[in-house]
Amino acid sequence: MLRIHFLQQWYAPSDPSADEALYDMVSMRRFAKIGGLDDVPDETTILNFRHLLG
Repeated sequence: MLRIHFLQQWYAPSDPSADEALYDMVSMRRFAKIGGLDDVPDETTILNFRHLLG
């Protein structure tokens, strides 16, 4: 999840588009260390993690 947060900081996608980018771009999934498409977190999970970080 922290790697997904870094991707959002670097490329500035919103939570829904970060979710879509992880489905569409193999390079982002590799960086985030997500194996298959079933492992991609949904936008709510990404949002909740971002709120935990403050």
